[in-house]
Amino acid sequence: MAREYARTDRVAQQIQKEVAMILQREIKDPRLSMMTVSAVEVTRDLAYAKVFVTFFDDDPEKITAAMKVLEDASGYVRSLLAKRLRARIMPNLRFEYDKSLVEGVRMSSLVDKAVSEDKRRAGDNDQNDDEQASDKQD
Repeated sequence: MAREYARTDRVAQQIQKEVAMILQREIKDPRLSMMTVSAVEVTRDLAYAKVFVTFFDDDPEKITAAMKVLEDASGYVRSLLAKRLRARIMPNLRFEYDKSLVEGVRMSSLVDKAVSEDKRRAGDNDQNDDEQASDKQD
């Protein structure tokens, strides 16, 4: 019988949950506010883990500063994570900025803009058609 989840997937899910809790409760740096752990990718040998983080503030300077804080705190976060997971191998953590939230908001606004522009054009065309029809009747 095939396994439904690979071990690395289960470890990645657990790391994501625990790192999010650690960053929320243990790290008291104000630069890390309004941040979420969006995903974790773990190598097959469990030696390395990429932790993808998303910020709700899209100011590049603040994001750069927060990523520097995460990079500096990665050893501390790893030690807290090791205590919580009690795994034989604890992956080295590497934090990466996940732009998907910002891109999603940007794409959504572009779609909304295109839809409203189409509605405006359709309204203009309907109004022009009505004017032309009334001119023909006269």
